Amino acid sequence: MYSIGEVAKLLNVTTHTLRFYEKEKIITPERTENGDRRYSESHLQWLRFVIKLKETKMPLAQIKEYASLFLQGDHTSQKRLSLLKNHQDHVQNQIQVLIDIDDMLRKKIATYEEHMQKRDFT
Repeated sequence: MYSIGEVAKLLNVTTHTLRFYEKEKIITPERTENGDRRYSESHLQWLRFVIKLKETKMPLAQIKEYASLFLQGDHTSQKRLSLLKNHQDHVQNQIQVLIDIDDMLRKKIATYEEHMQKRDFT
């Protein structure tokens, strides 16, 4: 079991972020008799997943919806699958946009390099 500070360091997030996720019902850590939060390995796995969803720009509302559906049980599997597939489509679109931008930048850089090379030889 890990403390909130240990989890924050392991996942490179702030304790404020972890408390926020708890407030938003994205995660529910266990509590000691003193009320201290304790996180298990499964909590860490879940948080890593949440962080990846955030990194890929999944809106917090959708992350909350997914977490809520998960807590409701297996009968929500189809809804969770649909939510993840929709997000995957969004991620694939992001990847294509980045590929297009990279191509544009490569061309622009090549143009500058070619122009500068010509200028150096004159």
